[in-house]
Amino acid sequence: MSEKPKPIFHRPIFWDVNFDKLDYDAKPNFIIERVFERGDVDDIRNCRRYYGDEKVSSALLNAKFLPEITMYLTAAVIDQPITAFRCYELRQSNPELFPY
Repeated sequence: MSEKPKPIFHRPIFWDVNFDKLDYDAKPNFIIERVFERGDVDDIRNCRRYYGDEKVSSALLNAKFLPEITMYLTAAVIDQPITAFRCYELRQSNPELFPY
C-alpha cells in the first residue's frame, strides 16, 4: 500500500514553524486548526481530503480556541451548531472585557 500524498498548503499558514518539517500525522489537530484559521478554500479542501471529515470535525469541535469568525465558518463546513464547539463553551464561561 502506498503512502498517502501530503496535502498542499500555503506556506504562510505555518509562518511560525518550520514548514518543511511539519509532520502531518503526528500533529493533526494543530494542522487542522491552523488551516481552518488561516487557510483559504483550497487549503481547507486539501485538509479535509487528507484527514477526512470525521477527524477534521473532531479536531475542530474539541479545539480550546478558535477565532469567532473561524468558529462560524467551521460550523457551516462541518454542519454542526455553534454551541457544539468546546471553544464556544469556554468563551461563554470567560466573557471578554469591554471591547474598547
